[in-house]
Amino acid sequence: MTKPAAVKRHLPTSPFKARVTPTPQHFAVGDHVTHDMYGLGRVIGVEDGIAALVDFGSTQERILSPYAKMTKL
Repeated sequence: MTKPAAVKRHLPTSPFKARVTPTPQHFAVGDHVTHDMYGLGRVIGVEDGIAALVDFGSTQERILSPYAKMTKL
């Protein structure tokens, strides 16, 4: 059996910068968004912290958190 990889902690004396964890975005129904692959859209449904259902005009997609390719306009 193998152990899961542990999260490495940043030492204060390290010459390297600590990793910045991006804050997750929160979307509400009616928000206008842009997605790298699908383009402009409007949020039509939200599952708290899990996913957002977005209407992109020609298609509706369920975008999973952490929403790396989607930003609020």
